[in-house]
Amino acid sequence: MRLFAAALIAALGVSAAAPSGAERTIVEFVDAHNREALSLLERVVNINSGTQNFAGVRAVGDVFWAEFDRLGFKTTWIDGAEWHRAGHLIAHHPGSGPKVVLVGHLDTVFEPDSPFQKFQRVDERTATGPGIIDMKGGDVVIVQALAALKAAGALDAMNVTVVMTGDEEDGGRPLSKARAALVDAARGADVAIGFEDGPGDPRYAVTARRGTTGWELRVKGTPAHSSQIFRPEFGPGAIFEAARILNAFRERMAGEEHLTFNPGVILGGTSVEFDPVQSRGTAFGKTNVTAEQAVVAGDLRSLTPPQLEHAQKTMRQIVAEAMPHTQATIEFDEGYPPLAPTEGNAKLLAIYDRASRDVGAGSVAAVSPDRAGAADVSFIASEVKMILDGVGLMGHDDHTPSETADLSTLPSQTKRAAVTLYRLSHPPR
Repeated sequence: MRLFAAALIAALGVSAAAPSGAERTIVEFVDAHNREALSLLERVVNINSGTQNFAGVRAVGDVFWAEFDRLGFKTTWIDGAEWHRAGHLIAHHPGSGPKVVLVGHLDTVFEPDSPFQKFQRVDERTATGPGIIDMKGGDVVIVQALAALKAAGALDAMNVTVVMTGDEEDGGRPLSKARAALVDAARGADVAIGFEDGPGDPRYAVTARRGTTGWELRVKGTPAHSSQIFRPEFGPGAIFEAARILNAFRERMAGEEHLTFNPGVILGGTSVEFDPVQSRGTAFGKTNVTAEQAVVAGDLRSLTPPQLEHAQKTMRQIVAEAMPHTQATIEFDEGYPPLAPTEGNAKLLAIYDRASRDVGAGSVAAVSPDRAGAADVSFIASEVKMILDGVGLMGHDDHTPSETADLSTLPSQTKRAAVTLYRLSHPPR
């Protein structure tokens, strides 16, 4: 690890220059084979792989399995029955170089009943399609970057593991099992790179992500005729108590940097039925009856584990400060951990930035973590000292039927990634 760190310092000290030798071969390969990359992208986008479409997720995995086989990887499928999902694709290429983990995912938010199903070319530069940037485009960047490295004779010595999860958009439960294969693959790694679309702007990459966890607040009040509300023997009812709690969250925590908390759905009345999986429900009540029940569900986002712990502690304290004749509980789910900013992440970005400028793709800076949602790389933050994410295919409107790719960034993102990987495994002497 000490030798690898020294090599990184040397790499950071290299002055910007046009690629030469193997790097030039890498760049030329990407340009020469971009049509094949576009064909692969269209092929996988046209396979529905909504998270709950297990057969579709596996079918996309099969396409990439074949690609990794051609590159000389040992590829396996990890069945996801234990966490109620399709599973994950793991491809490993042994080598003498530093251990590098590349992270993608096979699933999308668009299930088979979505009207948004097919790749469609808009013009020479743009195309739409389900998951085209989130993140089948990033998966294609991984494959093409590795193919370019193989063409340059650089892959042979590289120690690379690719993990493409099958449930990034709707993580299986328990998450500890759903992400065990990813964590195992990353254990002992020097570098991890995620190929999400990130901010959708090639001038930026992700070195920090806020974690996210869901929460559910349940409040019980004492039912009574509405004319008796607030009397000492009845209290304010469940809806007023829920309102007090939510407002206290706002008063005590709003404005803290990188921290957000959002109540996304609320139900209240005499009776409440709430489905947390579908995030929907029904409530019954009358205007002349003090509410007996209230349910609120939301999310909580934070940049570091201590910030998350402090926020959860504050929320629990507020909930415990019950008004008379009310009871409240709050539960937090497993959630996605944060990817905190580190010196190692910044160094990796610097190497990526230098590679980008050297291939003529411009400079790359770190995007604000407030613009970066949760992603799989966060689960390996404690295992890997240098992590970069958001370097996949760029575009806009992901997770919507307008999801659009900037196809001109496919070769440039691939060149950046391939040259970065080359320099990590073949540092200057």
